[in-house]
Formats: sequence, structure tokens, C-alpha cells
Amino acid sequence: MNDQKPTEDPKVRAAEKVTLIQLLPNVLTVVAICAGLTAIRFGLQGSYELAVQLILLAAVLDGLDGRLARALKSESGMGAELDSLADFLNFGVAPGMLLYTWALEDSRSFGWIAVLVFAVCAVVRLARFNVMRKSEDKDHDNAYFTGVPSPAGALLAMLPMYLSFGLGAGPMFPDLVLAGWLVLAGLAMISRVPTWSFKTTRISRQNVKYVLVGVAFVGAAVLTYAWITLALFCAAYLVAVVIMLPKKRMRGSAPD
Repeated sequence: MNDQKPTEDPKVRAAEKVTLIQLLPNVLTVVAICAGLTAIRFGLQGSYELAVQLILLAAVLDGLDGRLARALKSESGMGAELDSLADFLNFGVAPGMLLYTWALEDSRSFGWIAVLVFAVCAVVRLARFNVMRKSEDKDHDNAYFTGVPSPAGALLAMLPMYLSFGLGAGPMFPDLVLAGWLVLAGLAMISRVPTWSFKTTRISRQNVKYVLVGVAFVGAAVLTYAWITLALFCAAYLVAVVIMLPKKRMRGSAPD
């Protein structure tokens, strides 16, 4: 009877290991989760500007981790699920909690109902996105999202806070208006409205220099007038959604 154990293939053992650099996308996702949780903490303590900045940081990290995973060829099922959970926390729970502690805490129950509606819309949006991502149907147009992405929905939900911070004032809008705006931001995430995806945008080489100058201008504006610039970004995004909507419908109705 042969008691010798089968020799393991070194290539198989090497394939079961990952390098530290390949873990970097998951590290960014975990850092984003920590940023979202800390934003909630600072919101409960009344440090609202710092809390909003942490959610903005989480949005930047959310845009980097997936692209970095594809560049490093380290995509995994666990990483995708971790990213979805991070998105729900950072863009479904944290913005609503900030708005509630900032202005809606003294309102009647409709303030908390708006927070719940926004969170539920965010989780439905993420669930729908995961189903579409795992679907074998690849006929959808990658140049457009279906509905407003959850990071954009979170940034839009906090628009009243940008305006108040930029103008140096407290909550500028009635509680009912803030609650209604939060609900609208949530419904925009689960809508069927096509929104532009910047992932497939192509720029001609002749226009690269103008884009670089524009990036420098925007960077200077963010550093100098951060909150007003963010409010203008939100307004520009809404205008872009309205402008792109008829173009998308025309593309969908045009013959192949």
C-alpha cells in the first residue's frame, strides 16, 4: 500500500496566492468603508463639513478601486460584493444620516421616513446593478447607466449642505423641502432614466490640452471655493442628464 501523498503542483499553489499589490483595490474599499462610518460619527458630533468631505473621499475611492482591480487583473467575487456593501453604507446610509442629524432631526416623522426611502432606493439600485452585471445579456449600452449611480445620488442628496456651507449659513430650506429633495434623489437612483457614463468617453488628441487646462481650472476652483463648486457640479450634472435623455431615446429608436 502506497502511503505517499500526491505531490502538489507548485503552479497550482502559486495561483492560490495573491501579491500585496493585488490586494490594493480591496484595501481602498475598506478605507472607503472606514471613511463612511467616520462620516456618520462626525455627523453625530456636529462636524458636518468634515463628515461631507469624508463621503466625498469615499466617492473618489469608489471610482478608483474597480479600475485598479481591472488594471491589476485582481478582480474577484469577494471584491465585487465588498464594493457593493461599501456603496450601500457610504452612499445609501451616510448621506441620509447626515441630512437627518443636520436639519431633519427636529422635524416630524417625515424626516426619518425620507431617510428610510433614500436608503431603500440605494440598496434596490445596487441590487439591480449587481443583477445586470452578472447577467449574460451584454446588449445594454455601456455608455449609459440606468438611473443615477449611487455615488452621484449621494452627492445630489447633499446639495443643500453644499449651498449652506458655501454661503456660511445654517439649513436654508424648510424641513419638508429637504425631505422631499432626499426622496427625489433616492427615486432618481431607481429610475429608468439613462444617465451618461464617463467610462466610455473618448477625447481627441487635439482636445487633450483643453481638457488638461479645464482640469486645472476645476482643481483650483475646488480648492478655493469648494462648496460652491460642488453645488455647480451638481447643477451641471442634472443639466447633462436632461440634455442626454432625448439623445439616448433617439439612439434607441434609430434603426441598426
